[in-house]
Amino acid sequence: MSTVGQIERKTQDRVVKLFAEQLNYEYLGDWHDGNRTSGIEIGLLEQNLRARGVDGTLISRALDRLQKAAAVGVGRNLYEANRDVYELLRYGVKVKAEAGDQTQTVWLIDWQTPTANHFAIAEEVTVFSQHSKRPDVVLYVNGLALGIIELKRSKVSVTEGIRQNIGNQSKDFIRPFFSTVQFLFAGNDAEGLRYGVIDTPERYWLEWKEDSAVESPLDRGLLQLCAKDRFLELIHDFIVFDKGVKKGPRHNQYFGIKAAQRRIAKREGGIIWHTQGSGKSLTMVWLAKWIRENQPDARVLLITDRTELDEQIESVFNGVHESIYRTKSGADLISTLNASEEWLIGSLVHKFRGGDDSVEQDADDYIAQLNAALPKDFKAKGNIFVFVDEAHRTQSGKMHRAMTHLLPAAMFIGFTGTPLLKADKATSMETFGSFIHTYKFNEAVADGVVLDLRYEARDIDQDLTSPAHVDKWFEAKTKGMTDLTRAELKKRWGTMQKVVSSKSRAEQIVADILLDMETKPRLMDRRGNAMLVGARADSTGRRNTLIAEVFKM
Repeated sequence: MSTVGQIERKTQDRVVKLFAEQLNYEYLGDWHDGNRTSGIEIGLLEQNLRARGVDGTLISRALDRLQKAAAVGVGRNLYEANRDVYELLRYGVKVKAEAGDQTQTVWLIDWQTPTANHFAIAEEVTVFSQHSKRPDVVLYVNGLALGIIELKRSKVSVTEGIRQNIGNQSKDFIRPFFSTVQFLFAGNDAEGLRYGVIDTPERYWLEWKEDSAVESPLDRGLLQLCAKDRFLELIHDFIVFDKGVKKGPRHNQYFGIKAAQRRIAKREGGIIWHTQGSGKSLTMVWLAKWIRENQPDARVLLITDRTELDEQIESVFNGVHESIYRTKSGADLISTLNASEEWLIGSLVHKFRGGDDSVEQDADDYIAQLNAALPKDFKAKGNIFVFVDEAHRTQSGKMHRAMTHLLPAAMFIGFTGTPLLKADKATSMETFGSFIHTYKFNEAVADGVVLDLRYEARDIDQDLTSPAHVDKWFEAKTKGMTDLTRAELKKRWGTMQKVVSSKSRAEQIVADILLDMETKPRLMDRRGNAMLVGARADSTGRRNTLIAEVFKM
């Protein structure tokens, strides 16, 4: 008999019913008396493969490859096992029936026809180990444990379910069971659902945001994330293994890419505006991979306007085993576009224009010069998609005209995470088209993706005449001293008023900043950052330019 508490039992019963009746998963039963050690139910997997017409010998060889990939042991950690299993799920198992035969691909999951797969759930799945554990609900696709759900009653924080998932992955518990698992869930009826992947730290577990008429936040999240088509799509198109860290999508990345896919179908460019810190580089990776697999003869050209951005994007793609070719010069760019070997190309925008002294040239003359420099047989090969990073900057105007002249049939998608002034917004939209998808700063703050920006206007007096201000400064600077030492120091120092009031305004501003550093909670304990914003005169002498400096503790 299950030992789940009655309140949690009621929630779990409802969740099981939801999967069975609304999501059409088969209920496999209560497996609390089992002694499983692996997330692979061989009987269920074999049954599905046979139903899809896979030869028995191929099934046997594919299962052997899968079990070896899923093994976690000495010298082989969970990340490596999970990555290797994912590779077999995503790209199929390459096997031969007999030595000398042609290699064939056994698809453990039928990605093309979701209904050909067997979706099922089991509850109270006992996993045997030195310290056995019992996940509340396990999601199986063709006998492979791809999802785990931990449920809590409303009065217990959802973080307890997150911590339970994390703890179960430790080497002292059931770590090998997670080698097949692609998504982890934790939820209750009050806070709804949170999700992550293997080894996701507690602070990075996410909440899915999507409109729905379903009132229960827990049911809503499960229906949205675990519907058969959606669950397989999230696994197939939105997982990366990035240099030792497995990553899944945030909702803004998923819906940004889905919106871009719809635009691509209509061959309409536009702008993806996602605030800084919301994973723009990974959005580019997932969209580029989707384009390559779903558009004929696809090539993706990534344009940046700074070397550090170029290198950052290259690092992200390399981290997910996608090699990007970074052009070395304008001539190299033309040559690469004129050939068809490289499908993923990175270039700095200035390579479309020669030297800086050409920026002010008349646009028509400039394009005419480009034409004169191009080989007679130049024609960019392939079905080209151009991603323009930081699309609000130099890629607009003349630079963009040069790119569109070289690539008249290409589709352009601009990416930016920088708040746009009204003029920048108009120029960017005129250049690239309307917004494909937006994820604004306030949304990211509400989701906990970025920290809020708090602004405090300060007016620094020319003279510091407040005794209270002086005393506050003195107390902060003499913290930890004895009363006798403080009294002697104060007598020797005199008052601070005469000293500070004789300093320049700039020095007084510095003194005010230093006072904050000693008295503001998030600054004095060295855990926060501060930003100083001020006015700077432009070339005409007008004070209309804002400058900002960030002080890192």
